[in-house]
Amino acid sequence: MNDSTPATGIYNGNDKKKFKGDKSSCSPSRVLHLRQIPSDVTEAEVISLGVPFGKVTNLLMLKGKSQAFLEMASEEAAITMVNYYTPATPHLRSQPVYIQYSNHRELKTDNLPNQARVQAALQAVNAMQSGSLAVASAFAAEGGPFPGQGSVLRIIVENLFYPVTLEVLYQIFSKFGSVLKIITFTRNNQFQALLQYADPIHAYYAKMALDGQSVYTACCTLRIEFSKLTSLKVKYNNDKSRDFTRLDLPSGDGQPPLEPSIAAAFGTQNVIFPSYAGAAGFAPAMGFAQGAGLSVPAAPGTLTSLAVTASAVSGQMTIPGVTDIPGNSVLLVSNLNPEAITPHGLFILFGVYGDVHRVKIMFKKKENALVQMADAMQAQLAISHLNGQRLYGRVLHATLSKHQTVQLPREGQEDQGLTKDYSNSPLHRFKKAGSKNFQNIFPPSATLHLSNIPSSVTVDDLKKLFASTGSTVKAFRFFQKDCKMALIQLGSVEEALHALIELHNYDLGENHRLRISFSKSTI
Repeated sequence: MNDSTPATGIYNGNDKKKFKGDKSSCSPSRVLHLRQIPSDVTEAEVISLGVPFGKVTNLLMLKGKSQAFLEMASEEAAITMVNYYTPATPHLRSQPVYIQYSNHRELKTDNLPNQARVQAALQAVNAMQSGSLAVASAFAAEGGPFPGQGSVLRIIVENLFYPVTLEVLYQIFSKFGSVLKIITFTRNNQFQALLQYADPIHAYYAKMALDGQSVYTACCTLRIEFSKLTSLKVKYNNDKSRDFTRLDLPSGDGQPPLEPSIAAAFGTQNVIFPSYAGAAGFAPAMGFAQGAGLSVPAAPGTLTSLAVTASAVSGQMTIPGVTDIPGNSVLLVSNLNPEAITPHGLFILFGVYGDVHRVKIMFKKKENALVQMADAMQAQLAISHLNGQRLYGRVLHATLSKHQTVQLPREGQEDQGLTKDYSNSPLHRFKKAGSKNFQNIFPPSATLHLSNIPSSVTVDDLKKLFASTGSTVKAFRFFQKDCKMALIQLGSVEEALHALIELHNYDLGENHRLRISFSKSTI
């Protein structure tokens, strides 16, 4: 586009036609064409779609046509934005918005009416990106799109079906600005967090983009509001709270109490910190599509780069592989030791990562089995943790099966007890919404977490019990504050797998059955 192009003729219909054809029919441009924007959307909301990807330099709203043109500072930023939003359609005011390259190279809007609000909104965004709040604050005071709110957000996670950890929140929210502090806790059986940004506009954009979105498909929905608190005070850097500006803080031995000001803001009843709310085996990373992922600043012993790609704006995060066979929850498990493995053993082992409904060991090839999980996410979780683990002397292989369900044998059909239905088993770990088990999902390790231990059982009793499975007990300790729980470290990860299969739900007497899971801790 050049200066001689009539300003009112910037939209000539070509962009709209291209949406009907191949998405790649238009070559990359730093000007993006947005279609089906809501009629009541604000300039700031449209600009917010581009903010995570770089500087937004211009905007043209065509509300009558439900369209807009957004100009990024660089073609690279525009490419990243299109790559991100192509598989993950963004939403404005709950309405899907479609984005593609425009055939224009730049926007010339100097002579157009109604551009004052656009320029003011752009100034506010530029102020945010340069770290200056002067323009933004002045604009907010004049009734612009930025409310005069603080920099602390209160986040409630509804329908918590999978763990949402502090690391996950950091990954998601740092896309919108510098996250300084996070405190997580559970109140009234709801997982919540307080998150402090470096400045209020970061908080505003995060709230606008993420409120109502789901961390995982159809669950873990974020409800976000501004907190009355102006600043957070963090005493410990651990799985429940972290101050990213203070790497010298202690980890703290016990459950950290709520800061008085925070407790007062929420009321002190029913406030507990989730125990062992560490990083889940898979934690979603707010990454861009096609490899341009977010790299998280490395804090010693804390954050790492996480592997699952996300699409917060579209309202869900997806794990590569699950979508290959939509909704498939059946695993093919191969290279098993047929002399040692049983349906019950597979039920217990895979049950660490989801609720197992059915298990079928192949009648003619007992090295192979089918394991049906409650849903596709649990199936992928089990694959990510158990594929490649050594079990009874062999390297286990787990992948998605082509089967959509495990068929039970027909009446009278010879089966040798190789097919079992566990749909209604009382041993399912994840049937209760909001259960702490969702926060205790860790990769297999040589250290096991034991719970539900009666007071009459001693250290020697438990050491002997685990030694009876062929395990070498290297270390053991009861929890100081809760003698019903303990950690036991065995000779290898494989030993821990065997012990968990054999001893989970073991009857310890006094109506206590041993509960075992993998621990992320060492002794």
